[in-house]
Amino acid sequence: MPDRLEQFREFIRERGLKSTRQRDEIARWFFASDGHLSADQIYRQVKAASPGIGFSTVYRTMKLLCEAGLVHERHFGDGEALYENVSSHHDHCICNECGKIIEFENEQIEKLQEAVAKRFDFELQSHRMELYGLCSDCRKRGE
Repeated sequence: MPDRLEQFREFIRERGLKSTRQRDEIARWFFASDGHLSADQIYRQVKAASPGIGFSTVYRTMKLLCEAGLVHERHFGDGEALYENVSSHHDHCICNECGKIIEFENEQIEKLQEAVAKRFDFELQSHRMELYGLCSDCRKRGE
């Protein structure tokens, strides 16, 4: 199976677009990153290593990575798009105070969702679960 950068390059070629050094640098950096990052955070990190890269190039490249199915764009309630690498399925806990995002997997929840879908004769194709509240750090600060 080709690596993710090669998959991205192939996607670019299939769309009739040019595979550029800047797109490769952005994709390579993002594939090595972890967590949920905004376009601005990605831009600042990539620009530090490659000063010639502009924000619009980062933004367009992230959109292409999403279209290629290699990156997910998430919106966690504050209106700002955050990007994460596609990985195994997981859900999120999001702190309403500081914005901290905790990824988790829970087999019981997955089975319950499948049971609910079956009960309603619903063919489940995908789902997204986001839990909003206060993280332990913010709760401690509020005491």
